[in-house]
Amino acid sequence: MSGGVDSAVAAARAAEAGHDVTGIHLALSRNPASYRSGARGCCTIEDSNDARRAADVIGIPFYVWDLSERFHEDVVEDFMDEYAAGRTPNPCLRCNEKIKFAAVLDRALALGFDAVATGHYAQLRPGADGLIEMHRAVDHGKDQSYVLGVLDQHQLAHSLFPLGDTTKDVVRQEAAARGLLVADKPDSHDICFVADGDNAGWLREKLGDRAPNHGGAIVDDATGEELGRHTGTYGFTIGQRKGLRIGTPAADGKPRFVLDIEPVTGTVTVGPHERLAVSRLSAIKPRWCGTVPRRLEGTVQLRAHGGEHRAVVATGDGAVEIELLDPAYGIAPGQAAVIYDGSRVVGSATIASTSTGTS
Repeated sequence: MSGGVDSAVAAARAAEAGHDVTGIHLALSRNPASYRSGARGCCTIEDSNDARRAADVIGIPFYVWDLSERFHEDVVEDFMDEYAAGRTPNPCLRCNEKIKFAAVLDRALALGFDAVATGHYAQLRPGADGLIEMHRAVDHGKDQSYVLGVLDQHQLAHSLFPLGDTTKDVVRQEAAARGLLVADKPDSHDICFVADGDNAGWLREKLGDRAPNHGGAIVDDATGEELGRHTGTYGFTIGQRKGLRIGTPAADGKPRFVLDIEPVTGTVTVGPHERLAVSRLSAIKPRWCGTVPRRLEGTVQLRAHGGEHRAVVATGDGAVEIELLDPAYGIAPGQAAVIYDGSRVVGSATIASTSTGTS
């Protein structure tokens, strides 16, 4: 129970369905005093209190589990390492993979529970092959199957998503009818461990001497001309337009975008938007929800709130090759490519490189 409306209603529905439910809130900060106030994240002290009050209204036991050390190692450190290496990670996927459906699930099963239920918007269905399938939520605007694409069959078999067949408006109405004070609480957003939402500032403070460079050149893709200097590659991501602080305008007057990040030399390359187009992706560290496909004509989603791209996916030797039938723009190494067959989530992999060719 994060302290938001979704997990509160999910807990209430699970209890009403006859399950023996216990509410768990995760303490993920090693220094609780550093938690921000307000409803920007999902694990503040205020959120903990909101979750406890919701559990009281539902009439279920409630506990706080301290997973701060595991969270720091598996999510926060991974986030810093990836940015220091010039990649763009998604910490919410890593949290689901390593914390909510690994550390929490392992402890829950050891204590005799059968499953972990959350307020994520996704649907689980039995497949024709006897495996558990994960599908997009009914409310496509709130669908969270992208950040759940890291879950394997064992994890899916011990998961419940009570809200997958419901729209967000209905969830809020239901929360109000149940007397849950979080009915009108704003949705969480931003990265929960970045206090003010300033990712670049947070990385600059935390990385310090760990960064492979303390600055470098911002160069033009076409001419190689140095356009400016920066204080660390971790302040940039592929496709970024704002905050480049380049004094010289492009010859054609059009905006420039980050095209490439080289963390070893500290070089950030910028150029026109059309140079961001990619048609092939090579990905590593695949996670499959069920049977591993050899070749699949389906779709991929490349951002948590992005659209689907028609694609042909091929696998082999632990690698995933993705041919995009329509180009995508501003795709960065480190992002997750989540693979779909219709509404069914097939699995996910971490993008290692991109290219524009088809050969």
